[in-house]
Amino acid sequence: MAGKAYVKGVGMVPFSKPGRGRSYDEMGEEAVLLALRDAGIGYEQVQQAYAGFVYGDSTSGQQTLYRVGLTGIPIINVNNACATGSTALFLARQAVQSGAVDVALAVGFEQMNPGALGVMYTDRKPIMEKNQAVLEHEGLGENTAPLAARFFGGAGAEYQKKYGAKTHTFAKIAEKARRHAALNPFAIFQEPLTADQVMASPPIFGPLTRLQCCPPTCGAAAAVIVSEKFLAGAGKGGAVQIVGQSMRTDPKTSFDSLTQAVGYDMARAAARDVYEQAGIGPEEADVVELHDCFTTNELLTYEAIGLTAEGTAEKFIVDGDNTFGGRVVTNPSGGLLSKGHPLGATGLAQCAELVWQLRGKADRRQVEGARVAVQHNLGLGGACVMTMYRAS
Repeated sequence: MAGKAYVKGVGMVPFSKPGRGRSYDEMGEEAVLLALRDAGIGYEQVQQAYAGFVYGDSTSGQQTLYRVGLTGIPIINVNNACATGSTALFLARQAVQSGAVDVALAVGFEQMNPGALGVMYTDRKPIMEKNQAVLEHEGLGENTAPLAARFFGGAGAEYQKKYGAKTHTFAKIAEKARRHAALNPFAIFQEPLTADQVMASPPIFGPLTRLQCCPPTCGAAAAVIVSEKFLAGAGKGGAVQIVGQSMRTDPKTSFDSLTQAVGYDMARAAARDVYEQAGIGPEEADVVELHDCFTTNELLTYEAIGLTAEGTAEKFIVDGDNTFGGRVVTNPSGGLLSKGHPLGATGLAQCAELVWQLRGKADRRQVEGARVAVQHNLGLGGACVMTMYRAS
């Protein structure tokens, strides 16, 4: 695609614990209005909209966007597991970059229930049948720990067996997440924690304790994507270019081990695509928002997307290369671990954070001199979306 695509406006509502927030359509409406205001446009200028959510009825996107306006535009509902929000972004960017439209809207929202994610439908085959076969092969099929914790905790244990990483190292990721979240008014959990406190929380599975698992939350975020032609008339103020984006699903290798089953090769392939498209490598990234649903996945992702070489993530963490003053700041927002993880909104919340960072508007958590940003959003079952942004 020869065209260029820019994020012109972003909006996000503070995430909340289940049962303490507003309904999905109210949160989605506010996020959209914030994004439109940030872009300096009205809803009547939007030509297509993509609405992402995981738990909800089929046209929840219409229910949400009809509150903003009844303009008759195409509204496409998107569901792609935990990568839903960035999949909506992927589709909006694709519509703009292809020349089909000049202005597209992506919105993601989620109204979740308390507790670990469970199976919604028991009268049909599970959606992760192939992934679960890996658990069965590893003798973990009947374990009573939450399904996602078995996958990601098991992957962490595999990494430890291969490279000898200490369990305490995973806890340091949660410590870092809270330290960053203390600077972010959008994060739910802003109280500092030490790695020892994280380790002392109830064990869940493998190296994981409770404070190393992201909480289910409710929330919404949105982004306005525009073409270069649109910017020529509206002005580039605040616009951030998407210089590379890729969505990958499971290759055959995804079912060879637990590490692969949680998306390692999906992420590696998507990252390779993005770096090639942009002509910019991971060593040039200033700030990264990645999918830290569990501390173990953050560690694995450092290597999968090339922030550090395979087998070196523990040193990367211990040396502080993943935070302010280090090589690259990862999850300055506090990430899913501290900001929360409303499934349909997460990818667009990551987008909002990185746009604020590249504008220099991230307040106390600002990464000094940020010019290049990378986003990683993962969903088991599976999909991985990687995006690279560059300040205009």
